[in-house]
Amino acid sequence: MTGSSNAKGRQRPFLSLARGAIALLEWSGKLIAAAALVTLFIALLINVLLRYTMGTGLPWAYEVHAVLLPWLVAGGIVIASARARNIAITLLPEMTGAGTRRMLILFIEVAIVVISLSVLWSSQPILRASTFQTLSTLGVKAIWGYSSMVYAFAAMAVIAVLDIVLVLGGLSLGDTDPAHASLS
Repeated sequence: MTGSSNAKGRQRPFLSLARGAIALLEWSGKLIAAAALVTLFIALLINVLLRYTMGTGLPWAYEVHAVLLPWLVAGGIVIASARARNIAITLLPEMTGAGTRRMLILFIEVAIVVISLSVLWSSQPILRASTFQTLSTLGVKAIWGYSSMVYAFAAMAVIAVLDIVLVLGGLSLGDTDPAHASLS
């Protein structure tokens, strides 16, 4: 069969699966960030309304941010990683040719994997200690907030590994046109 859809050759199912996994991780980040944001907003709104109408607020509303704010940030980190929109300096890749750019991207993705796994490994004592800390009003263990770090850095490592697979499979990461890639 000929045509423009086959001009680039046969699509490899594993590469489609890698893109699907990245999209699933992005979706999980969106869901987590939205749920945390909505819950924080509702708790704050109810607390403010109660304080101004009844003179007293919800005691747990002062602690809920300790659990949900880290999850909001973690969701945002995962979304940015999945979209390849994390903080980056793009001058060097833009000045190089396609082959050099590809090698630079591979180096950066490997560095992201190493850093993410290092953070996960070195955070184990903090995570173990947080299982003994309890938020006084909520009665929730602090591990619920700290576990967002595991989600964010594990997802970043998985996305970086999948990005490596995509680059080695010949696919381009992200949009190289600054007008389309910029969020500003």
